[in-house]
Amino acid sequence: MWMRVGLILLTAFFLAPSMSAQTKAIRLGKLWDGEGRVLTNPVVLVEGDRIVSVGTSLSVIPSDAEIIDLSAYTGLPGLIDVHTHMTQGQKPNSGYSPVVNMVLGQEALRKTLEVGVTTVRDLDASEYMDIAMRDLINMGKMVGPRMFVVGCGLRSHFAAGSAMPGCGLIDGPTEFMRAARKQLAAGADWVKVFGSTGGGDDVTGFQTVTFDEMKAAADVTHALGKRIAIHSYGPAGARDAVLAGADSLEHATDMDDETIAEMVRRNVFYVPTIDHNRYYIENGEELGFGPGYEDRLNAFIERNLETARLAFEAGVRFAMGSDAIYSMFGQNTRELGWFVKAGMSPEQALRTATHDAAELLGMEHVLGAVKEGYLADITAVEGDPLIDISVLFTNVRWVMKAGTVVVDKRTPGLTN
Repeated sequence: MWMRVGLILLTAFFLAPSMSAQTKAIRLGKLWDGEGRVLTNPVVLVEGDRIVSVGTSLSVIPSDAEIIDLSAYTGLPGLIDVHTHMTQGQKPNSGYSPVVNMVLGQEALRKTLEVGVTTVRDLDASEYMDIAMRDLINMGKMVGPRMFVVGCGLRSHFAAGSAMPGCGLIDGPTEFMRAARKQLAAGADWVKVFGSTGGGDDVTGFQTVTFDEMKAAADVTHALGKRIAIHSYGPAGARDAVLAGADSLEHATDMDDETIAEMVRRNVFYVPTIDHNRYYIENGEELGFGPGYEDRLNAFIERNLETARLAFEAGVRFAMGSDAIYSMFGQNTRELGWFVKAGMSPEQALRTATHDAAELLGMEHVLGAVKEGYLADITAVEGDPLIDISVLFTNVRWVMKAGTVVVDKRTPGLTN
């Protein structure tokens, strides 16, 4: 009997939250909380991985709290990038195995945290390496943003350049349904479908997955309580993706008014990934792109930006997705600059990387805001991104993820 009682008490000891964990009191010069509130000289109290209070009174700080002085900086919620490729190594065709590329991805994880991004959605990986990376981060064996992953993106054999045998390469509604189930059974959080050509220096956007195939994947994904992202560079695939039940539409250009209106009606999020083609232009020679790639990509950027402008004016919801890959990590938030060019205010752009991105992930009650009860994900930046969004690109100085400081690059002399 006593042994049994002892085991119960021992189990309770290890499962109970630590009562000796020191409270962290974070003092900021300004805080934008992700829900429209701006506080001057706020204090954020953190216990464990959660925020326990947000206010302006110093009297709430416990006498034994660890005080973190960020009074020279502007605080924001930890940012969310909903389109990345963390596990795909340093450059294409490296010849490395998927496991080696996944391990090399630790640099991508570090650089992503350094720009204030504490959560990502990773949209395609070889041999379920994204699931492995996510789990290693959750176990504390890798340091990086929390990850929501898709396993293998689903492709049709019709897709030009889809020389990826096995995982994700399929045809017909039944196979798309089965493959979606397989990704979720393997531990994926989302399903992704590549609905058209497009990627790298290919900006053709020919639809490669039929409406029926998209709908089969979407229906089974939703029946299992999960969400689906569909890639389409062109308008035909975008239209069918929206009608088939996509929760987010990636990249699409040249959408007509009817498709855009349907996105508003169905609350489909648009992830235009405008900036990744800027990265491809700057690195095209190193990436081995074919002749004329600069003209093709610049023309696509203009169409992508114009489509984003029309979608924003119509009321479509946006989420920030960088499509970061290879050496692009650390440039994740530059997408927000394009959103401002498309007509958003800096605050509206910030919402796409905080509150709205959290809603897309189904995590709006724990992520995307600095708020009591939420996970303690906080980014501190030198300057004011509500005035100049570009300070986020280079001036992130301090990052906390789930109550743990993961980046500290404070400028000497600006903090105590």
